[in-house]
Amino acid sequence: MLYASFGILALVLHVIINYDVLVKNDYRNEAIRPYRHYLVGLLFFYILDISWGLIYETKMVPLVYANTLMFFLSMVVSVALWTRYVVAYLNRKGRFSLFLSYSGWIILGYEVLHLIINFFRPVIFWVEDDGTYHPLSGRYVTLSLQVVLFLVASVYSLVVATRTEGNTKLHHRTIGVSGIAMSAFVILQTSDPMLPYYSIGCMLGTALLHTFVLEDEKEEQKKSLEDLLEREKRHKQELLSARQMAYTDSLTGVKNKHSYFEAETSLDSRIASDDVEGFAVVVFDLNDLKLINDTKGHDEGDNYICEACRLICTIFDHSPVFRIGGDEFVAILENSDFEHRFELLADFDAQIEENIKAGAAVVASGMSDFRKETDDCYQPVFERADKKMYERKYILKEMASQIHA
Repeated sequence: MLYASFGILALVLHVIINYDVLVKNDYRNEAIRPYRHYLVGLLFFYILDISWGLIYETKMVPLVYANTLMFFLSMVVSVALWTRYVVAYLNRKGRFSLFLSYSGWIILGYEVLHLIINFFRPVIFWVEDDGTYHPLSGRYVTLSLQVVLFLVASVYSLVVATRTEGNTKLHHRTIGVSGIAMSAFVILQTSDPMLPYYSIGCMLGTALLHTFVLEDEKEEQKKSLEDLLEREKRHKQELLSARQMAYTDSLTGVKNKHSYFEAETSLDSRIASDDVEGFAVVVFDLNDLKLINDTKGHDEGDNYICEACRLICTIFDHSPVFRIGGDEFVAILENSDFEHRFELLADFDAQIEENIKAGAAVVASGMSDFRKETDDCYQPVFERADKKMYERKYILKEMASQIHA
Protein backbone atom coordinates (compact mmCIF):
# COMPACT_ATOMS: atom_id res chain seq x y z
CA MET A 1 0.00 0.00 0.00
CA LEU A 2 2.98 2.30 0.62
CA TYR A 3 3.91 2.11 -3.10
CA ALA A 4 0.40 3.02 -4.20
CA SER A 5 0.26 5.90 -1.67
CA PHE A 6 3.12 7.68 -3.41
CA GLY A 7 1.33 7.26 -6.74
CA ILE A 8 -1.95 8.61 -5.37
CA LEU A 9 -0.16 11.67 -3.99
CA ALA A 10 1.62 12.20 -7.31
CA LEU A 11 -1.68 11.86 -9.23
CA VAL A 12 -3.53 14.35 -6.99
CA LEU A 13 -0.71 16.91 -7.16
CA HIS A 14 -0.42 16.37 -10.92
CA VAL A 15 -4.08 17.27 -11.45
CA ILE A 16 -3.97 20.25 -9.05
CA ILE A 17 -0.76 21.75 -10.42
CA ASN A 18 -1.63 21.23 -14.07
CA TYR A 19 -5.40 21.85 -13.94
CA ASP A 20 -5.11 25.02 -16.00
CA VAL A 21 -3.37 23.05 -18.80
CA LEU A 22 -5.36 19.83 -18.62
CA VAL A 23 -8.81 21.40 -18.23
CA LYS A 24 -8.91 25.18 -18.58
CA ASN A 25 -6.48 25.49 -21.50
CA ASP A 26 -5.35 29.01 -20.43
CA TYR A 27 -2.19 29.05 -22.55
CA ARG A 28 -1.67 30.10 -26.14
CA ASN A 29 1.56 28.88 -27.69
CA GLU A 30 2.59 26.24 -30.20
CA ALA A 31 4.25 23.98 -27.61
CA ILE A 32 1.28 23.77 -25.24
CA ARG A 33 -0.42 21.00 -27.21
CA PRO A 34 2.50 18.52 -27.01
CA TYR A 35 2.92 19.49 -23.35
CA ARG A 36 -0.74 18.66 -22.70
CA HIS A 37 -0.21 15.32 -24.43
CA TYR A 38 2.75 14.71 -22.11
CA LEU A 39 0.64 15.54 -19.05
CA VAL A 40 -2.14 13.22 -20.20
CA GLY A 41 0.48 10.49 -20.74
CA LEU A 42 1.73 11.03 -17.19
CA LEU A 43 -1.85 10.88 -15.93
CA PHE A 44 -2.22 7.35 -17.33
CA PHE A 45 1.22 6.40 -16.00
CA TYR A 46 0.29 7.51 -12.46
CA ILE A 47 -2.93 5.49 -12.64
CA LEU A 48 -1.02 2.38 -13.78
CA ASP A 49 1.63 2.99 -11.13
CA ILE A 50 -1.05 3.15 -8.43
CA SER A 51 -2.82 0.06 -9.74
CA TRP A 52 0.52 -1.84 -9.87
CA GLY A 53 1.08 -1.12 -6.18
CA LEU A 54 -2.43 -2.32 -5.31
CA ILE A 55 -2.47 -5.35 -7.62
CA TYR A 56 0.98 -6.53 -6.58
CA GLU A 57 -0.25 -7.03 -3.03
CA THR A 58 -2.96 -9.40 -4.31
CA LYS A 59 -0.28 -11.69 -5.81
CA MET A 60 -2.60 -12.50 -8.70
CA VAL A 61 -0.08 -13.47 -11.37
CA PRO A 62 -2.08 -12.59 -14.56
CA LEU A 63 -3.04 -9.16 -13.21
CA VAL A 64 0.48 -8.41 -11.97
CA TYR A 65 1.92 -9.47 -15.34
CA ALA A 66 -0.57 -7.46 -17.41
CA ASN A 67 -0.21 -4.37 -15.26
CA THR A 68 3.59 -4.56 -15.40
CA LEU A 69 3.45 -4.67 -19.20
CA MET A 70 1.26 -1.56 -19.28
CA PHE A 71 3.49 0.13 -16.69
CA PHE A 72 6.62 -0.21 -18.86
CA LEU A 73 4.73 0.84 -21.98
CA SER A 74 3.24 3.98 -20.37
CA MET A 75 6.61 4.90 -18.88
CA VAL A 76 8.34 4.84 -22.28
CA VAL A 77 5.42 6.72 -23.87
CA SER A 78 5.75 9.48 -21.25
CA VAL A 79 9.46 9.88 -22.05
CA ALA A 80 8.73 10.04 -25.80
CA LEU A 81 6.03 12.68 -25.20
CA TRP A 82 8.36 14.73 -23.00
CA THR A 83 11.04 14.67 -25.71
CA ARG A 84 8.45 15.74 -28.29
CA TYR A 85 7.47 18.68 -26.04
CA VAL A 86 11.11 19.76 -25.61
CA VAL A 87 11.70 19.80 -29.37
CA ALA A 88 8.46 21.73 -29.95
CA TYR A 89 9.28 24.27 -27.23
CA LEU A 90 12.85 24.89 -28.38
CA ASN A 91 11.51 25.27 -31.94
CA ARG A 92 14.90 24.68 -33.54
CA LYS A 93 15.00 23.32 -37.05
CA GLY A 94 17.76 20.88 -37.97
CA ARG A 95 18.81 17.28 -38.08
CA PHE A 96 19.43 17.01 -34.36
CA SER A 97 15.92 18.19 -33.49
CA LEU A 98 14.55 15.69 -35.97
CA PHE A 99 16.73 12.94 -34.50
CA LEU A 100 15.60 13.80 -30.98
CA SER A 101 11.94 13.77 -32.01
CA TYR A 102 12.22 10.29 -33.51
CA SER A 103 14.44 8.86 -30.76
CA GLY A 104 11.59 8.71 -28.27
CA TRP A 105 9.38 6.80 -30.68
CA ILE A 106 12.26 4.50 -31.68
CA ILE A 107 12.76 3.58 -28.01
CA LEU A 108 9.00 3.08 -27.72
CA GLY A 109 9.10 0.70 -30.69
CA TYR A 110 12.05 -1.12 -29.11
CA GLU A 111 10.08 -1.48 -25.87
CA VAL A 112 6.93 -2.77 -27.61
CA LEU A 113 8.99 -5.38 -29.45
CA HIS A 114 10.68 -6.58 -26.26
CA LEU A 115 7.40 -6.67 -24.33
CA ILE A 116 6.04 -8.96 -27.04
CA ILE A 117 9.16 -11.14 -26.80
CA ASN A 118 8.71 -11.14 -23.02
CA PHE A 119 5.53 -13.24 -23.47
CA PHE A 120 7.57 -16.08 -24.91
CA ARG A 121 10.95 -15.58 -23.33
CA PRO A 122 11.28 -13.24 -20.34
CA VAL A 123 13.85 -10.54 -21.05
CA ILE A 124 12.46 -7.56 -19.13
CA PHE A 125 10.76 -9.20 -16.12
CA TRP A 126 9.03 -12.33 -14.94
CA VAL A 127 6.49 -13.13 -12.25
CA GLU A 128 6.68 -16.24 -10.10
CA ASP A 129 3.67 -18.44 -9.43
CA ASP A 130 3.34 -16.81 -6.00
CA GLY A 131 3.09 -13.37 -7.67
CA THR A 132 6.64 -12.21 -6.87
CA TYR A 133 8.05 -9.77 -9.43
CA HIS A 134 11.62 -10.20 -10.75
CA PRO A 135 13.37 -7.62 -12.97
CA LEU A 136 15.61 -8.83 -15.76
CA SER A 137 18.38 -7.26 -17.88
CA GLY A 138 15.94 -5.90 -20.48
CA ARG A 139 14.41 -3.69 -17.77
CA TYR A 140 17.77 -2.05 -17.11
CA VAL A 141 18.37 -1.53 -20.82
CA THR A 142 14.98 0.17 -21.17
CA LEU A 143 15.56 2.44 -18.18
CA SER A 144 19.10 3.22 -19.37
CA LEU A 145 17.77 4.29 -22.78
CA GLN A 146 15.27 6.56 -21.07
CA VAL A 147 17.99 8.12 -18.92
CA VAL A 148 20.10 8.76 -22.03
CA LEU A 149 17.15 10.33 -23.84
CA PHE A 150 16.32 12.57 -20.86
CA LEU A 151 19.94 13.69 -20.54
CA VAL A 152 20.44 14.33 -24.26
CA ALA A 153 17.26 16.43 -24.47
CA SER A 154 18.21 18.27 -21.26
CA VAL A 155 21.72 19.09 -22.44
CA TYR A 156 20.29 20.21 -25.77
CA SER A 157 17.93 22.58 -23.95
CA LEU A 158 20.77 23.96 -21.82
CA VAL A 159 22.93 24.52 -24.92
CA VAL A 160 20.09 26.38 -26.64
CA ALA A 161 19.67 28.47 -23.46
CA THR A 162 23.20 29.85 -23.92
CA ARG A 163 22.05 31.42 -27.21
CA THR A 164 18.97 33.13 -25.76
CA GLU A 165 18.31 36.02 -23.40
CA GLY A 166 15.90 37.06 -20.66
CA ASN A 167 12.96 34.89 -19.70
CA THR A 168 13.54 32.59 -22.67
CA LYS A 169 16.93 31.62 -21.22
CA LEU A 170 15.27 30.85 -17.86
CA HIS A 171 12.62 28.72 -19.55
CA HIS A 172 15.17 26.68 -21.49
CA ARG A 173 17.30 26.18 -18.40
CA THR A 174 14.26 25.04 -16.41
CA ILE A 175 13.42 22.45 -19.07
CA GLY A 176 16.99 21.21 -18.94
CA VAL A 177 17.03 20.98 -15.13
CA SER A 178 13.64 19.21 -15.06
CA GLY A 179 14.93 16.61 -17.52
CA ILE A 180 18.06 16.04 -15.43
CA ALA A 181 15.91 15.66 -12.29
CA MET A 182 13.68 13.06 -13.98
CA SER A 183 16.69 11.14 -15.30
CA ALA A 184 18.10 11.03 -11.76
CA PHE A 185 14.89 9.47 -10.47
CA VAL A 186 14.89 6.94 -13.34
CA ILE A 187 18.36 5.90 -12.15
CA LEU A 188 16.96 5.50 -8.64
CA GLN A 189 14.12 3.43 -10.12
CA THR A 190 16.78 1.21 -11.64
CA SER A 191 18.30 0.54 -8.24
CA ASP A 192 15.01 -0.30 -6.47
CA PRO A 193 11.94 -1.43 -8.47
CA MET A 194 9.75 -1.54 -5.38
CA LEU A 195 9.65 2.23 -4.83
CA PRO A 196 7.90 4.68 -7.22
CA TYR A 197 10.91 6.89 -7.91
CA TYR A 198 9.86 7.72 -11.48
CA SER A 199 6.48 9.05 -10.29
CA ILE A 200 8.27 11.29 -7.80
CA GLY A 201 10.67 12.51 -10.48
CA CYS A 202 7.87 13.32 -12.92
CA MET A 203 5.97 15.14 -10.18
CA LEU A 204 9.06 17.26 -9.45
CA GLY A 205 9.75 17.89 -13.15
CA THR A 206 6.23 19.08 -13.97
CA ALA A 207 6.20 21.28 -10.86
CA LEU A 208 9.39 22.98 -12.10
CA LEU A 209 7.98 23.43 -15.59
CA HIS A 210 4.68 24.79 -14.33
CA THR A 211 6.23 27.27 -11.91
CA PHE A 212 9.13 28.61 -13.94
CA VAL A 213 7.93 28.15 -17.52
CA LEU A 214 4.15 28.00 -17.85
CA GLU A 215 3.27 30.52 -15.12
CA ASP A 216 5.94 32.86 -16.41
CA GLU A 217 4.52 32.52 -19.92
CA LYS A 218 1.03 33.19 -18.59
CA GLU A 219 2.26 36.45 -17.07
CA GLU A 220 3.95 37.35 -20.35
CA GLN A 221 0.76 36.47 -22.21
CA LYS A 222 -1.27 38.61 -19.79
CA LYS A 223 1.13 41.52 -20.18
CA SER A 224 1.10 41.12 -23.96
CA LEU A 225 -2.71 41.16 -23.92
CA GLU A 226 -2.74 44.24 -21.69
CA ASP A 227 -0.29 45.97 -24.03
CA LEU A 228 -2.46 45.03 -27.00
CA LEU A 229 -5.58 46.38 -25.28
CA GLU A 230 -3.71 49.56 -24.37
CA ARG A 231 -2.57 49.99 -27.98
CA GLU A 232 -6.12 49.43 -29.19
CA LYS A 233 -7.38 51.96 -26.64
CA ARG A 234 -4.83 54.53 -27.81
CA HIS A 235 -5.71 53.75 -31.42
CA LYS A 236 -9.41 54.29 -30.71
CA GLN A 237 -8.62 57.54 -28.91
CA GLU A 238 -6.51 58.68 -31.84
CA LEU A 239 -9.28 57.74 -34.26
CA LEU A 240 -11.82 59.53 -32.08
CA SER A 241 -9.58 62.58 -31.88
CA ALA A 242 -9.05 62.53 -35.65
CA ARG A 243 -12.78 62.11 -36.19
CA GLN A 244 -13.51 65.00 -33.85
CA MET A 245 -11.03 67.16 -35.74
CA ALA A 246 -12.56 66.11 -39.07
CA TYR A 247 -16.08 66.88 -37.85
CA THR A 248 -15.35 70.03 -35.85
CA ASP A 249 -15.17 73.60 -37.08
CA SER A 250 -11.68 74.84 -36.25
CA LEU A 251 -12.76 78.43 -35.50
CA THR A 252 -15.82 77.97 -33.30
CA GLY A 253 -15.48 74.41 -32.00
CA VAL A 254 -19.00 73.42 -33.09
CA LYS A 255 -19.79 70.73 -35.65
CA ASN A 256 -18.73 71.53 -39.21
CA LYS A 257 -20.36 71.15 -42.62
CA HIS A 258 -19.20 67.54 -43.04
CA SER A 259 -20.86 66.61 -39.76
CA TYR A 260 -23.99 68.48 -40.86
CA PHE A 261 -24.26 66.40 -44.04
CA GLU A 262 -24.02 63.20 -41.97
CA ALA A 263 -26.73 64.46 -39.62
CA GLU A 264 -28.94 65.26 -42.63
CA THR A 265 -28.35 61.77 -44.08
CA SER A 266 -29.18 60.19 -40.73
CA LEU A 267 -32.42 62.14 -40.45
CA ASP A 268 -33.39 61.20 -44.00
CA SER A 269 -32.85 57.54 -43.12
CA ARG A 270 -34.94 57.85 -39.97
CA ILE A 271 -37.71 59.64 -41.87
CA ALA A 272 -37.73 56.89 -44.50
CA SER A 273 -38.06 54.21 -41.80
CA ASP A 274 -40.73 56.23 -39.93
CA ASP A 275 -38.46 56.55 -36.90
CA VAL A 276 -38.96 60.30 -36.32
CA GLU A 277 -41.63 61.73 -34.05
CA GLY A 278 -40.66 65.34 -34.43
CA PHE A 279 -37.79 67.77 -34.87
CA ALA A 280 -37.23 71.37 -35.81
CA VAL A 281 -34.53 73.13 -37.78
CA VAL A 282 -33.27 76.61 -36.87
CA VAL A 283 -31.19 78.45 -39.48
CA PHE A 284 -28.97 81.34 -38.33
CA ASP A 285 -27.20 83.98 -40.37
CA LEU A 286 -24.96 86.78 -39.05
CA ASN A 287 -25.75 90.35 -40.00
CA ASP A 288 -22.99 92.76 -41.07
CA LEU A 289 -20.11 90.24 -41.10
CA LYS A 290 -18.83 91.57 -44.44
CA LEU A 291 -18.89 95.13 -43.10
CA ILE A 292 -16.85 94.14 -40.03
CA ASN A 293 -14.32 92.24 -42.18
CA ASP A 294 -13.96 95.23 -44.52
CA THR A 295 -13.70 97.92 -41.84
CA LYS A 296 -12.09 96.16 -38.84
CA GLY A 297 -10.26 93.23 -40.42
CA HIS A 298 -10.80 89.49 -40.53
CA ASP A 299 -9.59 88.92 -36.96
CA GLU A 300 -12.45 91.05 -35.69
CA GLY A 301 -14.71 89.22 -38.12
CA ASP A 302 -13.62 85.90 -36.59
CA ASN A 303 -14.31 87.26 -33.11
CA TYR A 304 -17.75 88.33 -34.28
CA ILE A 305 -18.46 84.80 -35.60
CA CYS A 306 -17.33 83.23 -32.31
CA GLU A 307 -19.46 85.65 -30.27
CA ALA A 308 -22.52 84.80 -32.36
CA CYS A 309 -21.78 81.06 -32.06
CA ARG A 310 -21.51 81.27 -28.26
CA LEU A 311 -24.90 82.97 -28.14
CA ILE A 312 -26.51 80.24 -30.28
CA CYS A 313 -24.95 77.46 -28.18
CA THR A 314 -25.98 79.12 -24.92
CA ILE A 315 -29.67 79.30 -25.89
CA PHE A 316 -29.86 75.95 -27.69
CA ASP A 317 -27.55 74.14 -25.31
CA HIS A 318 -29.14 70.68 -25.69
CA SER A 319 -29.01 70.58 -29.49
CA PRO A 320 -26.23 70.03 -32.04
CA VAL A 321 -25.08 73.29 -33.65
CA PHE A 322 -23.41 73.24 -37.08
CA ARG A 323 -21.43 75.91 -38.88
CA ILE A 324 -22.34 75.29 -42.53
CA GLY A 325 -20.91 78.45 -44.06
CA GLY A 326 -18.82 81.52 -43.24
CA ASP A 327 -21.65 83.25 -41.37
CA GLU A 328 -24.35 80.59 -41.40
CA PHE A 329 -25.25 78.14 -38.61
CA VAL A 330 -27.90 75.45 -38.18
CA ALA A 331 -29.32 73.87 -35.03
CA ILE A 332 -31.37 70.66 -35.16
CA LEU A 333 -33.80 70.51 -32.25
CA GLU A 334 -35.07 67.22 -30.81
CA ASN A 335 -36.29 66.00 -27.44
CA SER A 336 -36.41 68.71 -24.75
CA ASP A 337 -35.24 71.56 -27.02
CA PHE A 338 -37.91 70.57 -29.54
CA GLU A 339 -40.58 70.60 -26.85
CA HIS A 340 -39.52 74.12 -25.77
CA ARG A 341 -38.57 75.37 -29.23
CA PHE A 342 -40.87 78.39 -29.27
CA GLU A 343 -39.67 79.62 -25.87
CA LEU A 344 -36.04 79.12 -26.89
CA LEU A 345 -36.47 80.98 -30.17
CA ALA A 346 -38.28 83.80 -28.38
CA ASP A 347 -35.41 84.08 -25.85
CA PHE A 348 -32.91 84.11 -28.71
CA ASP A 349 -34.77 86.79 -30.67
CA ALA A 350 -35.12 88.90 -27.54
CA GLN A 351 -31.37 88.70 -26.89
CA ILE A 352 -30.62 89.67 -30.50
CA GLU A 353 -32.84 92.74 -30.19
CA GLU A 354 -30.90 93.70 -27.06
CA ASN A 355 -27.67 93.15 -28.99
CA ILE A 356 -28.80 95.62 -31.66
CA LYS A 357 -29.11 98.30 -29.00
CA ALA A 358 -25.77 97.31 -27.38
CA GLY A 359 -23.84 97.04 -30.64
CA ALA A 360 -23.18 93.31 -30.09
CA ALA A 361 -23.53 90.38 -32.49
CA VAL A 362 -26.73 90.37 -34.49
CA VAL A 363 -27.95 87.02 -35.78
CA ALA A 364 -31.05 86.41 -37.85
CA SER A 365 -32.91 83.14 -37.22
CA GLY A 366 -35.70 81.14 -38.77
CA MET A 367 -37.30 77.93 -37.51
CA SER A 368 -39.48 75.28 -39.09
CA ASP A 369 -40.94 71.99 -37.79
CA PHE A 370 -40.88 68.62 -39.50
CA ARG A 371 -44.30 67.85 -40.95
CA LYS A 372 -44.75 64.12 -40.84
CA GLU A 373 -47.72 64.13 -43.21
CA THR A 374 -46.01 66.02 -46.05
CA ASP A 375 -42.21 66.04 -45.52
CA ASP A 376 -40.51 62.96 -47.00
CA CYS A 377 -36.97 64.14 -46.19
CA TYR A 378 -35.00 66.78 -44.29
CA GLN A 379 -34.55 69.35 -47.10
CA PRO A 380 -38.10 70.87 -47.10
CA VAL A 381 -37.80 71.58 -43.37
CA PHE A 382 -34.50 73.37 -43.93
CA GLU A 383 -35.83 75.40 -46.83
CA ARG A 384 -38.80 76.70 -44.82
CA ALA A 385 -36.49 77.62 -41.92
CA ASP A 386 -34.07 79.32 -44.32
CA LYS A 387 -36.91 81.38 -45.82
CA LYS A 388 -38.04 82.50 -42.36
CA MET A 389 -34.45 83.40 -41.49
CA TYR A 390 -34.27 85.81 -44.45
CA GLU A 391 -37.57 87.35 -43.40
CA ARG A 392 -36.18 87.85 -39.90
CA LYS A 393 -32.93 89.22 -41.34
CA TYR A 394 -34.85 91.96 -43.14
CA ILE A 395 -36.77 92.83 -39.94
CA LEU A 396 -33.55 93.08 -37.93
CA LYS A 397 -31.94 95.36 -40.48
CA GLU A 398 -35.00 97.65 -40.40
CA MET A 399 -34.86 97.62 -36.61
CA ALA A 400 -31.13 98.48 -36.56
CA SER A 401 -31.60 101.33 -39.04
CA GLN A 402 -34.36 102.84 -36.88
CA ILE A 403 -32.29 102.55 -33.68
CA HIS A 404 -29.15 104.05 -35.21
CA ALA A 405 -30.96 106.72 -37.28
